[in-house]
Amino acid sequence: MANHKSSLKRIRQAEKRRLQNRYWAKTARNAVRRIRKMTDKAEATEAYNKTSALLQRLGRKNIISKNKAANLCSSLAKHINKI
Repeated sequence: MANHKSSLKRIRQAEKRRLQNRYWAKTARNAVRRIRKMTDKAEATEAYNKTSALLQRLGRKNIISKNKAANLCSSLAKHINKI
């Protein structure tokens, strides 16, 4: 067990951040799945704009890697163009 107050605080902070990161990563995965199931182009484009912004923000904050965010945005754009 930790012996210092600062290390106890770090443990609390790390757990809180871990849970927040899990929440946002899962939310992003669900948003991507939702877009991939869409067949209406207008609806998919609107959802893509929000999801793309979310993915880029998560990439900047290192919740997911920047390259993964870019790859997901690119593949979603290709999917929407096929519709």
